[in-house]
Amino acid sequence: MCLQWGRGPPDDLDLVFAALADPTRRAIVERLTHGDATVNELAEPFAISQQAVSKHLQVLERARLVSRTRVAQARPVALDGARLAEATSWIERNRLAWAERHDQLAAHLASLDPEASR
Repeated sequence: MCLQWGRGPPDDLDLVFAALADPTRRAIVERLTHGDATVNELAEPFAISQQAVSKHLQVLERARLVSRTRVAQARPVALDGARLAEATSWIERNRLAWAERHDQLAAHLASLDPEASR
């Protein structure tokens, strides 16, 4: 699966953003910010089967956003906050660059139309 043009296999960040592209998976991640949960607990608010939720969890596990542990008979799902922090860091670095470019463009456009700055 290639998520970027002209590149080989997806890197970790590609997997994270691909996993978060789905609204159900984002909702699952958001739920897990409040604490670990079982698949049954995660499936409750959705009008989809437990099996479908399990498939969403597999995508999130592949991106290493969540992990499953074993506690007695239960297999709670836990959020890996470090993976989200990596994605957030990438977004923030690029947000600053995009904001700077926007400011440069605004300044350039203002210099082209001196009437606009009055």
